[in-house]
Order: sequence, then structure tokens, then C-alpha cells
Amino acid sequence: MSIPTGANTNMILRLELDKEIASFGNIATAIGDSGGDIVATDVVRTEKKSTVRDITFSVYDQKHSDLIVEAVGKLPGVKVVHVSDQTFLLHLGGKIEMATKFPIKNRDDLSRVYTPGVARVSMAIHENKARAHSLTIKRNTVAVISDGSAVLGLGNIGPEAAMPVMEGKAMLFKQLAGVDAFPICLATQDVEEILLIVKALSPGFGGINLEDISAPRCFDIEKRLVEELDIPVFHDDQHGTAVVLMAGLINAVKLVGKKLEDCKIVVCGIGAAGTACTRMLLSAGVTNIIGVDRQGAILKGKEYENPFWQWYAENTNPHHIEGSLSEVIEGADVFIGVSGPGVLKAADVKKMAADSIVFAMANPSPEIMPEEAEPYVRVMATGRSDYPNQINNVLCFPGMFRGALDCRATKINEEMKLAASHAIASVVSDDELNENYIIPSVFNHVVVEKVREAVINAAYKSGVAQRRREKVQ
Repeated sequence: MSIPTGANTNMILRLELDKEIASFGNIATAIGDSGGDIVATDVVRTEKKSTVRDITFSVYDQKHSDLIVEAVGKLPGVKVVHVSDQTFLLHLGGKIEMATKFPIKNRDDLSRVYTPGVARVSMAIHENKARAHSLTIKRNTVAVISDGSAVLGLGNIGPEAAMPVMEGKAMLFKQLAGVDAFPICLATQDVEEILLIVKALSPGFGGINLEDISAPRCFDIEKRLVEELDIPVFHDDQHGTAVVLMAGLINAVKLVGKKLEDCKIVVCGIGAAGTACTRMLLSAGVTNIIGVDRQGAILKGKEYENPFWQWYAENTNPHHIEGSLSEVIEGADVFIGVSGPGVLKAADVKKMAADSIVFAMANPSPEIMPEEAEPYVRVMATGRSDYPNQINNVLCFPGMFRGALDCRATKINEEMKLAASHAIASVVSDDELNENYIIPSVFNHVVVEKVREAVINAAYKSGVAQRRREKVQ
């Protein structure tokens, strides 16, 4: 067995070896025979009868790593203590920290940052709460809030397990937009409790980013927080996806020579993201949208237990098309998938209109793999980073909150979201636009500033910005 060319994942295997029984030569042979390549070996500690070693070796995927660990663990006198990799090591102790802006070097410094000097600042805010936006971290701080009920593709894994994801989000906020974000994972999935907690926390934050909260609870939580708080609330799983999707579609239809408002669009998966994507499409003037879930097309006139499906039925599918995904996709210009792996077949794609556009965004496995769709599709996008045209929320939320904070917006509305979509799309010039490049890279440094500017302009035009325009730099 050999490692394929390009394998570059290193695993670290901590072993406790019985000095009388275990042989390092046997360990090296077991790793080599299993296709691994030893990179380094380090002695952690040694005692009279045993020694503990860390062995670093290259693998090409998790299954390969498991195979090697199993082979080594069967050797006489060898005990597998721990298995880790570069990703786990990066997370040790968490990925973020708090830092101060100014050092406290003497009593004078102490008296200004804390008692007694800080009392004057506190009283100034007491007299006018709006001053908290300029005199505290509220000016530049976002709470990333999750209950761990719908994490990535992992599902309901709970608040502790959600923390690494929220920490990562906080890192992206800081690195890409200079926004200080703090992960807050809640040990409750009760809607009323979540509302009370977030509202109680809100004085210390300039914005709320809701993350990985399952549908349909996420709709109610966001709606009520938007109504009851005077700071922007943004459920990224819904609206971040919708904003970036719209940016990709703006460029895709331009490329194929169609008008978005004339397209027949099928949306598969009517949860949080699917509903938000549909709202964005409606706000952009699209009328012929058909939503499909496990039960088939969502139709006006049917009674649905889910109130959001009821809204969907009332506002989409104007021609009352019935049937499964395979039936309703005939003649469609655009497919938008926010559902699950493999639900779209090559035979379905063949039925679509000429120069069809497929956004298969289920992660990690899309509704159809690009290799299957390629012969029949003009433009293909997924949520994955290993294929062209990745629809990634990172293109949206840093610039969105940067703009909202800078103009002190009270909310993030549809006008701001649509402006962000056009801003992201504009980063791809007409000369650059092609089937494999309809959306900019998440590492394109121009994106955040473009989104920021567009969001600020839209906030002022729609009347939700509170800061005087001349003060916004």
C-alpha cells in the first residue's frame, strides 16, 4: 500500500511502549506496511518499565489514519494513548483570546481604565445610553450565538461541540473585517429562553450573529430579536447563504445571457437557507420559483403544519406545478440545492433548459457531483472549496457586519442584503467572468470593503443607519 501523490496530512500518535515487549522496529514496519510515512519520532517521557513516544506520520485521509492506528494498536506491548493531527493541535486551548488595547503600567493608568476615573465614563453612558457605541466595545463587537442544534453538516451536537465552529467564525470576523466577535454557545434549545438570554446580553454588543440554530425555531428567534432589539440581528445560515447565492446568480445569468426575473428557478430544500434564498430571489424580481421538499412541490391551497411552508406556498409556484423534483425541474433555468447529497440526478439535469445553471450547495456532499452534471450544465457551483465557484458565507458576513457597525444600523434589511450581493458580484469583472469563475475567492481582500460600502449606502437609503453620514469613514 502506498500514499497517493500529494498526500500531506500529518497525524501524531502517542504510544506507551513496554520496554521488555515492544519494538520500535515493529511499529515502523506496521506503519510502513499500512502505507504510512514516518516524519518524526519524539520521546515524551521514559520510566523504568515503559516509554511514551509521539510518532508523526503522513496519511491521505481519516480512513487511512484509522487503519494505521488499528495496525499499531495490535502490536504486543504497545498502548495507543492518543491520536491527534494538525487540526486538533491548532484547537488546543481554543483559537481566540482577549487582548487589551493599552498596557497598564502605573497607578495613573490604573485610575483611568478602572476606578476612580472610569466612573465618569459610566455616568456619561448612564445619562445617554447611545454613548455606549463610542465609549465601549459595543462599537465593534458581535456576539456569535448558537445552541448547537444544526452545526454544519453534523446536526444537533450540542453547545460544547459547537464552540470550535463559533470560534472559527470569530477568527474570520477579526481577520477579514476587524470585527471583534465572541462565541456564545447556549445550553438550551428553548426559544423563549434563547430570546431572554440574547436580549439580556445585547447591551455589550453592537450586533448579533445567529448561527447553526435549527429550523423552524431559527425563524421565530430571528424575527422576534429583530423586532425587540435596536442592533442588527443576522442569521447567517439563512441570509449569508442567500446573499452569496444571489451574487453568484447575478453573474451566472449574465454569463449565459438570461435575465434573472425571466428564469424558472427550482429550489430544493425549504428550510432556513432555502426560505431565505427564495425571499432574496423575490426581492430581486423573480416570480417563477418552485420550492421542492421531500413531499414534492409546495403548492398554494394545501395546508402545511409548518407556518413558513404556508408562507412559501402563498408566495411561490405561480403556475401550480405539482410533482417530485424530477418532474418539476423540466425546463428550469436554475436549480438551487440546499438539501442533501445525491437528490439531483443527471437525468434530471438533462431535462433543464439550455444553458442551465446548477447551484448544488449541500455540504460536504452536494445534490449532484460536478463530474456528473458537467456534460449537461453551463454553470455549476457548490459549497465546497475543492471545486470552482464555491458559495461560501465568508464572502458575506464580515463585510455585512463591518458596514452595519460603522453606520450603526438598527437592523440588516433586504435592501442591505441585495446591495451586498451586487457588491460581491461586482468583484468579478466582465473580462474575468467565465463558467469557472462567477464568484470571487474568499481570500480576495477587495470583497469586504466592497460589501461594507454597499451595505452602508443601502442602510442610509433605507433609513436604518443612526450614525451621521459624515462621521462614517
